[in-house]
Amino acid sequence: MKIKKIIGLFIFTLLLTNCGKKTTQSITNPSQPNETLTIWWTRSYYAQEDEALEEIITAWQNKTGKKVDFSFISPDDILKKTVNALKDGNPPDIVYGDRADDSLTARWAWDGKLADVTDVVEPLKDVYSNAARQSVYLYNNTAQQRSTYAIPLKQQTIHIHYGREFLAAAGLREEDIPTEWNRFWAFWKQAQDNLRAKGREDIYSFGFPMSSEASDTHYIFEHILDAYDVQLLDEKGNLLLKNPQVRQGVIVALNWYTQLYKDGYVPNDADNWTNASNNTTFLNQNTVLTINPSLSIPGSQREDQEVYHNQIATIGFPSEPDGEQLKQIVTIKQVLLFESSANKEIAKDLLSYLIQPENISAYLEGSLGRYFPVMPIVADDPFWNNPADPHISTANQQFHNLTRSNYQSLNPAYTKVQSESVWGQAIERIIIEDVAVDEAADEALARIEEIFAQWDFTANGEHRN
Repeated sequence: MKIKKIIGLFIFTLLLTNCGKKTTQSITNPSQPNETLTIWWTRSYYAQEDEALEEIITAWQNKTGKKVDFSFISPDDILKKTVNALKDGNPPDIVYGDRADDSLTARWAWDGKLADVTDVVEPLKDVYSNAARQSVYLYNNTAQQRSTYAIPLKQQTIHIHYGREFLAAAGLREEDIPTEWNRFWAFWKQAQDNLRAKGREDIYSFGFPMSSEASDTHYIFEHILDAYDVQLLDEKGNLLLKNPQVRQGVIVALNWYTQLYKDGYVPNDADNWTNASNNTTFLNQNTVLTINPSLSIPGSQREDQEVYHNQIATIGFPSEPDGEQLKQIVTIKQVLLFESSANKEIAKDLLSYLIQPENISAYLEGSLGRYFPVMPIVADDPFWNNPADPHISTANQQFHNLTRSNYQSLNPAYTKVQSESVWGQAIERIIIEDVAVDEAADEALARIEEIFAQWDFTANGEHRN
């Protein structure tokens, strides 16, 4: 790519920095409940997304005559602010945080902190994707029931990006990229080998995080587990770890992932990466291919049309080793309404208005592909399928293929598996401490068993007394 290293790093870092700095003034809760609706919302990377949301809320205000105290808050501050408000018993009526995804939602639903919003989601149940509906059908241990405790808003999954000019320099052609699992990854290894032979000693095939610090490690490795047909939970949320095939599949997946690092096809410092590291390493032209849980990499280069359209490519995943189509794991971003919120009924009315397909479509288009619709009828709109955009149209197809929600929607105990980075720790044990793969796998599976035992969750999604 013709991107100067410092430019690629600067643009991406600027995006993150600006997002973190855009905070809002402190909010005072209304003195008269049921009169003013208080909303806290994560400020977007893109002004278009925020402006579209403001227009929707203004239209609802004009329609209903209700008042709204609306604040955009930085992603670094909104969760801390919300947690503190919950502790004080004075939360906003509606909150949306980009980082308050299905992991945190499952935990709050379990604790009985979220309001039941079945009456908001149910009228559109046939419009939402199966993964979206599943992600918000959660267990409330206080009420001893499963119900809908969040509103699906938008979704992400992981995407593959590569630099076109690297292939030309390596003497390889895009039209020759295989779609079969083993041949696909071997193709990119060959790219590194060819470039190294030409003196590019600083180039690596894959920008794969190997650290427990990066949540990207968890998301990517979960897809590798799925590729090798490793199913950790059944549809009722029960662990399947006693199945010898599950243990063997985890061993195979861990060996496949870590061997790329051991063989020198992943940067040496990947064991220390944070979530931004694979982005900057790719933009710095040190990796040919990378995987990322959003379109933030091409999105950071959107202002440079040559780079966006011609130098960075986005492609789908190869078939699984057994030849079947890979099932994409989707992270569903959700709007929350708290049980202790002052104006639940008014908030539900606004949320019902927001998620109407014609409204949510305008809002999501403002994200410029950072997030995708959770309603297939919205994803069929021309914006998401425009072949002139090489990234959004390709990525959108992934959501039309087989998808599933994260395991925490089936059992909230899995939120701790993710927060502890159990898979990242196993990977570090293998590549840093040189622990045998089967030993690291057994440690990870044992820890997952311990976590689930602490939650004591039955097959019916009910907590044992």
